[in-house]
Amino acid sequence: MEGIEVIMDKTKGALEAEISKVLTHWEKSYLGRGSVSVKSDILRDMVVVVLGGVLTPAEYAVCQDKEGLLSVKKMRNSLVESGVEGIKEAILTITGIEVVSFYSDLSTITGERIMIFKLSEDLQSKL
Repeated sequence: MEGIEVIMDKTKGALEAEISKVLTHWEKSYLGRGSVSVKSDILRDMVVVVLGGVLTPAEYAVCQDKEGLLSVKKMRNSLVESGVEGIKEAILTITGIEVVSFYSDLSTITGERIMIFKLSEDLQSKL
């Protein structure tokens, strides 16, 4: 019931904005730089986050061939995965609902990263 009390006084948009803000802060403090844009959406028992402009100009240059592309994706995914526990804790703090699984991928064409946090409960129905 504690989780319900946490979110009862917040709107869906306020929670989404708070998640985006926390992810931006995490990127800057953990990865050393933040994305250009962040948009979070609560959808049933998931939080879907789109981060734009995550690649550096040098990473775009390296991505011109398949070997470089795979190298950048692997390194970026390793960096995110190594710090995901901190993000999960932040989402638990904001929503009061535990993250049970995490999925992420990076587009080396658009420079966007998609993150999906699967929650233990349907957050959208509580809002």
